[in-house]
Amino acid sequence: MATFLYKLGRLAFRRRRYVALIWVALLALAGFGAASASTATSSSFSIPGTEAQRAFDLLEQRFPGASADGASARVVFKAPGSEKMTDPANKAEVDKVVRELKSGSDQIASVSDPYAAGAVSKNGSTAYVSVSYKVNSMELTDATRDALEDAGHAAQKSGMTVEIGGDALQVMPETGATEIIGVAIAAVVLVITFGSLIAAGLPLLTALIGVGIGVSTITALANVLDLGSTTSTLAMMIGLAVGIDYALFIVSRYRAELAEGREREEAAGRAVGTAGSAVVFAGLTVVIALVGLAVVNIPMLSKMGFAAAGTVAIAVLIALTLVPALLGFAGKRVMGRKARKAAEAPDGAEAKPNMGTRWARFVLRKPVWVLLVGVIGLGTIAVPAASLEMGLPDEGSQPTSTTQRRAYDLLSEGFGPGFNGPLMVVVDTADSSDGKTAAKQVTDEISSMKGVVAVTPAQFNKAGDAAMITVVPKDRPSSVETENVVHAIRDAGKDIKSDTGAEVLVTGSTAMNIDFSQKMNDALLPYLALVVGLAFLLLMVVFRSVLVPLKAALGFLLSVVAALGAVVAVFQWGWLGSLFGVEQTGPIMSMMPIFMVGVVFGLAMDYEVFLVTRMREAYVHGEKPGQAIVTGFRHGARVVTAAAVIMMAVFAGFIGSSEQMVKMIGFSLAIAVFFDAFVVRMAIVPAVLALLGKRAWSLPRWLDRILPNVDVEGEGLREQLGGTPEGGTGHGDTGGERELTRV
Repeated sequence: MATFLYKLGRLAFRRRRYVALIWVALLALAGFGAASASTATSSSFSIPGTEAQRAFDLLEQRFPGASADGASARVVFKAPGSEKMTDPANKAEVDKVVRELKSGSDQIASVSDPYAAGAVSKNGSTAYVSVSYKVNSMELTDATRDALEDAGHAAQKSGMTVEIGGDALQVMPETGATEIIGVAIAAVVLVITFGSLIAAGLPLLTALIGVGIGVSTITALANVLDLGSTTSTLAMMIGLAVGIDYALFIVSRYRAELAEGREREEAAGRAVGTAGSAVVFAGLTVVIALVGLAVVNIPMLSKMGFAAAGTVAIAVLIALTLVPALLGFAGKRVMGRKARKAAEAPDGAEAKPNMGTRWARFVLRKPVWVLLVGVIGLGTIAVPAASLEMGLPDEGSQPTSTTQRRAYDLLSEGFGPGFNGPLMVVVDTADSSDGKTAAKQVTDEISSMKGVVAVTPAQFNKAGDAAMITVVPKDRPSSVETENVVHAIRDAGKDIKSDTGAEVLVTGSTAMNIDFSQKMNDALLPYLALVVGLAFLLLMVVFRSVLVPLKAALGFLLSVVAALGAVVAVFQWGWLGSLFGVEQTGPIMSMMPIFMVGVVFGLAMDYEVFLVTRMREAYVHGEKPGQAIVTGFRHGARVVTAAAVIMMAVFAGFIGSSEQMVKMIGFSLAIAVFFDAFVVRMAIVPAVLALLGKRAWSLPRWLDRILPNVDVEGEGLREQLGGTPEGGTGHGDTGGERELTRV
């Protein structure tokens, strides 16, 4: 592989104008596709194989006019002071709002009269109007949304409090300017790392081009492939982070090759041939982890994974082709002044040990202590993960500044917390001899259950073979008590089916969330086995070792559980919540654990590959195990540190998002990268390698014969060229290399 990539790097450098032109053309093409594509009309959420989804599908089939997948809204009114919503003046205002809503848009399916529907609280202080739409929230026009928002203005002038909830007001999440801050921090880190504006700007430029192509392609295909708004956000988040990192490693190696006195084209070829091999394998682990999300069998999650994996693949291709092409345009300016002076220093000059070297020597002296501190520290932070509660965020998790959250609170206050998450029970009576009796039995059974506040009479469809029953639980949608009610109804449904032949199914957003969480839990272990197993094999091929990949996998599990503990402490317990803009604590998003496993595993392997390949390279070329660790840190610690800081900055930039899901993902990935890069890879990994000694790099002979030799260290390339690439001998480094790795 190193030989092929060497040739590719030289070709890209030599034909840089054509390579740059191709990538610019691809960016323009993707941009044109995104600009000319119709707006995404849907972002459907389905969970194949669950009871909630079967009930939802049955509703669409048996109640075609009910717009089961249509958007909905609730306009909530609260009377001022001691007044009541039944007072004539207030009732007149509400009637006026109902008339305005009915005539406000042709997308409206129905508008309920709160006085006829019994939607007035017992104390008379609160009432609400239910609005149903013919289309889903993504298909609503701006005029329809404006009509909804304007409906209550007149009532507000009369002194009433009017708030609007429901998914009809759902819009694209605002992420604010914090991502720009993240990119700015990345730029500062790059300038410090390279000491050259040209070298610092190059990874940023190539990463932005890669993300531009990836996100524009997602936007262009969003309508066709039914991609949600968070799909492009995730692709942007991961694409930026890995794009900068991969280009950073290539540029760093290129500068080191130049410092050895090689010609620029040769330096580009060797940089892509050596560091490029690590980029390919690091990228492969990220892609495996993201594509592996498909095993969960939830279309939304699969699409997010595939889209982000595509952006990572683009980042790898750009690092291998566009980066060496742009290095050709940059000329000698890619080297800072200090680097050029160091390159001119005498070869025999003694190098002052850099921080990476000093840290590696410290770990070699105290490996047991470093290992214990690292493991115990992360283990302590992981403790809150034992209290993990999972669910999906509802309007109760939104900031208190939003009308959706205020409507949620008004409904909870006036009608009870469970009113914000009613359960929809569907009774399929097609196989029942007496459907009405079966439906009444269901209603009576549910009414007697603990934790149920209200049950509406069964409403049959025209054919009379299905009925809908609305159940209002006592507690809030995300509570354990409400989950118990769902399970109780389903358990009772089994007995009813055996008695009457009628099938009882529970759906609604609350039941969907419960089924989603269960599916996530069931998929976690198979997903872990698939992703970690495939990556273990991949790393075994790269490192020609069994213990090194095993240590990498165990270290990753430690860092991801610690990160999950931090997420629980902040978002569920509220520790330091105000610092991260968490206004409402609650259960952790159901997909977070499996999502963290996927993304963090791929990113963690980046640092493992980049840092440990330098150690492996030194060991293969004759250094003792301990000295190989020092050499790996001398060459790789500064660049890996810069890469981790950049990745953390990019992820942390998304914590400012108004969307709770995006905020949580940004925080979890940033903290996970911190734990994995600085605690696991920088401390635990060298400590374990120091304790293992030569055993770390051993591989059974029979396994050595089976595994393909991909030549990550560039041994074949070295023999072909008859020279020694930078960092290969392990017998010291040139002045240029010393400067490049000095901290």
